[in-house]
Amino acid sequence: MKWKQLTWGLAAALLGSGASLVLASNTSGYVASETDKSVLAQLKQRLPKTQVSRINCQIVSGVCEVTAGSQIFYIDQGARYLMIGRIFDLETRQDLTAARLVDVNPDLLIGGAAGSRREAETSQAQLRGQNSAMGRGMAKTLSLASLSEAGAIIWGNPAGKTVTVFSDFSCGYCKALTVTLEQLDVRVMERPISILGSRAIANQVFCARDRRKALKAAYSGQNIPETRNCDTSALDANERFARDNGISGTPVLVRSDGAVIEGYRPKEYIAKWLNEVRS
Repeated sequence: MKWKQLTWGLAAALLGSGASLVLASNTSGYVASETDKSVLAQLKQRLPKTQVSRINCQIVSGVCEVTAGSQIFYIDQGARYLMIGRIFDLETRQDLTAARLVDVNPDLLIGGAAGSRREAETSQAQLRGQNSAMGRGMAKTLSLASLSEAGAIIWGNPAGKTVTVFSDFSCGYCKALTVTLEQLDVRVMERPISILGSRAIANQVFCARDRRKALKAAYSGQNIPETRNCDTSALDANERFARDNGISGTPVLVRSDGAVIEGYRPKEYIAKWLNEVRS
């Protein structure tokens, strides 16, 4: 389905919803500003049938983020122009929409390329900002034998279960996945690939004296500490492998037995999947 159709589909859903507009209480520490409340009042007139759980005009100047159920869209402070899409911070190189979608409902943020899914379900995943809509022909298992360990940034518990992650430092889901894997206490072999134009950041992280510290800084949009020029041909190998094996989005997780997960999954799902490794 084309993006134009998807955006019109969401717009129609917003205009046609039967729920009343309410700014629900928030338990994450967010406090609505006077501007938020003013925009809410105007939005209530424009979209009286849409249920809104949160409006935040404090993220990007002149633009308000609106959360309606599991959907996120944007509106100007005059509540006249509704914008459907993603906001990407070019300075910090962070996908702001993806990060919020993880907060709204992590269970929805799963890989969008499973062949058994209906087209409507896939379209909804794409509409929610899914970074990990992979090529349809990607294999169910991957052999990593042709890749040198030199291309991996290794972090986590050295004694834990090993998982390889193909990631992009501009991918919001990859950032969320990092937090999840830390909680699972696993050994991570992270292989950066540039899907969203992040190769310069990957080079800096790869060449940093403390790669783990640099990786955290990259995902947080901070300056990479103590980086220098170095041989990054191993990153080239990661990207060639990704192209050759149909990896066209991130994150992609590969288990020690070659089993593959495309896209973000909640902690419980990944823990169960890791325990199903075949010897």
